[in-house]
Amino acid sequence: MLGTYLNVGAVIAGGIAGLFVKKQLSANAQFYIKVALGGLTVYFGLHLTLLSVSGSIGHILKQLGIVLLSLVLGNVAGKLLRLQKASNRIGQLARERMATARPDNPQRFSDGFIVCALLFCAAPLGILGAIHNGLLPDYFYPLAIKAVMDGLATMTFAAMFGWGVTLSAVPVLVFQGTITLVCAKSLEPFLESRGLVDSVNATGGLLIFCVALLIFEVRKVHVTDYLPSLVFAPLLTWLLR
Repeated sequence: MLGTYLNVGAVIAGGIAGLFVKKQLSANAQFYIKVALGGLTVYFGLHLTLLSVSGSIGHILKQLGIVLLSLVLGNVAGKLLRLQKASNRIGQLARERMATARPDNPQRFSDGFIVCALLFCAAPLGILGAIHNGLLPDYFYPLAIKAVMDGLATMTFAAMFGWGVTLSAVPVLVFQGTITLVCAKSLEPFLESRGLVDSVNATGGLLIFCVALLIFEVRKVHVTDYLPSLVFAPLLTWLLR
C-alpha cells in the first residue's frame, strides 16, 4: 500500500499548495520534471521486465515471446472491450468540466472533485502500479512517479476549482488500495504457487515502459487497450509450459 499512500499524500499536498501558492512552475521546470519522470518510468518499467525473465537463452526467448503474444492478444481484447475509448470519454468529460471552471460557478467544488477523481483513477500507470505493488510489495516506484504527476496536476486544478480537488484523494485511496490488496492477498499467492507471477510482471513492465512514451510525447500508445495482456500472460505461460 506504500505506493497508494504516497499517491494520496501527493494529491492532498498538491491541493493545499495550489490553494496558497499562486505562482505556477516555469516552463523550464516543467520540462525538466517531465524528462526526469519519463526517464524513471523507462528505467523502472524495463527493470521490472528484466527482473522477471531468467534461465537459459532459450527460456528467456520463450518468456519474451509469451509477453509479446500476450500484448497482441491483450490489445485485441482491449479494443473489443473499448477500454481506450472509455478512457478517452473520461478525459473528454474532464476537459468539459475544466472549460466551465469559474470562481462564480456553483458547481466548482463538485467539478474539481469529479475531474481529479476521474483522471487520477483512470490513469493506466495507477492501475499498473497498484497491481504490481500488490504482486511485489516493495515495488511502489510506478505509483511514486504517478504521485509526483498527480501532485503537480492537483496544484493546477486547485487554482481552478478550489479545495474540492483534495477530496479526490479518497477515491484514489479506495480504488488503487483495493487493487493492491486484492492482488497481494488473493492473486499473488495463486500465481506464485503456479509459477506465473513473473509472466505478469514482465508484461506489466513493458506496459509501464509504454507510459514513458506518452510522457515524452514520442508516440501515442493506447496503453489502456493493452491492460488485458496481464490476464493473457499467465494464461499463455500455463498453456505453453
